[in-house]
Amino acid sequence: MPMFQPSRRDGVVAGFDGSGDGQVLDLDTAVKDGILGGVGGGVIGAAVCEKLDLKKMIEELDLPDIPPVFICPISLEPMQDPVTLCTGQTYERSNILKWFNLGHYTCPITMQELWDDSVTPNRTLYHLICTWFSQKYLLMKKRSEDVQGRASELLITLKKVKGQARVQALKELHQVVSSHATARKAVVEEGGIAVISSLLGPFTSHAVGSEAIGILVNLELDSESKTNLMQPAKISLMVDMLNEGSIETKISCTHLIEKLMEEKDFRPEVVSSHSLLVGLMRLVKDKRHTNGILPGLSLLGSICLLKEVRSLIVRIGAVSQLVELLPALEPDCLELALFVLDTLSSLPEGIGSLKDCPNTIPNLVRLLMRFSENCTQYALSILWSVCKLAPEECSSVAVEAGLGAKLLLIQCGCNPALKQRSAELLKLCRLNYTDTIFISKCKLTRTIQ
Repeated sequence: MPMFQPSRRDGVVAGFDGSGDGQVLDLDTAVKDGILGGVGGGVIGAAVCEKLDLKKMIEELDLPDIPPVFICPISLEPMQDPVTLCTGQTYERSNILKWFNLGHYTCPITMQELWDDSVTPNRTLYHLICTWFSQKYLLMKKRSEDVQGRASELLITLKKVKGQARVQALKELHQVVSSHATARKAVVEEGGIAVISSLLGPFTSHAVGSEAIGILVNLELDSESKTNLMQPAKISLMVDMLNEGSIETKISCTHLIEKLMEEKDFRPEVVSSHSLLVGLMRLVKDKRHTNGILPGLSLLGSICLLKEVRSLIVRIGAVSQLVELLPALEPDCLELALFVLDTLSSLPEGIGSLKDCPNTIPNLVRLLMRFSENCTQYALSILWSVCKLAPEECSSVAVEAGLGAKLLLIQCGCNPALKQRSAELLKLCRLNYTDTIFISKCKLTRTIQ
């Protein structure tokens, strides 16, 4: 049987137009006409391609929409050294050689037995791949340089202008740093953090403040920058905007304050503000803008770790508000809310607020074994604290809510720590009942439903 000879005409590749009709495509036409997703400006010369490292370009670009003909059927990654078999199918050289080394002498796509196991470099496809990625790479580099230059220009402008011109410059810089890593890097390297931070103070308008905070939250802040932002006047402005700004501004404020809390010299008094905590709870309860719930709970969880602030959180009524929110929360938000409630239950006033809230026990019982193991653990811990505080009163409410049956299920299939806690809680639940009555209360079918 004659050996299959792939076409070796320079500058042409058969059947690589992406449509499967087998038309012959030359290199210039493929890229100029955009058949392989080329960009304007024609074909980049071979000399330019050789100066650029194909592997580096593929890694840095990480493009989602790569022409299928550039993808190796084995690894599903872009080919850097395409070779063609006698069947006419093309693969990345290293991948097809591994296939052969495993003892396979077939074409992976067609499963045809190979009558010749030699591989032929597909130079035409290689040049198409190199040209396509080179154009994309150079365009990306040009855009990055343009964006970096624009960020530098806007920083210079901010040092000169005031009023509405300042607001406009901040808005544009906010858009640029939100979208481009090179712009963020340029702002940091050129001292932009200090420039933008200096705009925050007691007389800063919310228009300027919201854009400045939106920029800062996108940047990598060093220790000196964080210390500077923890000045009382700057924190006071953030608190004002957390209460009165747009939803985007409120979310930016929570993210920025949480960034400041990562600083080792962070002082608890920075967040020991009645106004800050009230604003945070408003954000968490805002049903019109649910995208603020997760960042709000995340910051609240971080603040809860500060023992000095926990009592204030309880005093603003956060416990009952969070309990009422539990049934409507998404799993990631739910775990944070339960963490906060569990942390606050370590305080006498916190556990007292949980006991006084009529929906604490029913809401927590419903959550057991429905979401993550962490959620179940937090819920059990809170229920244990509440029932231990008032065993006779709370254990009856818990059993009527179906806690007994849930605890029996936990005993059957959870980790040792949860089993131990559920066993302790089970003892409290049985205080008011004989064995027969307690067992009758544990209706597993109703619990499972």
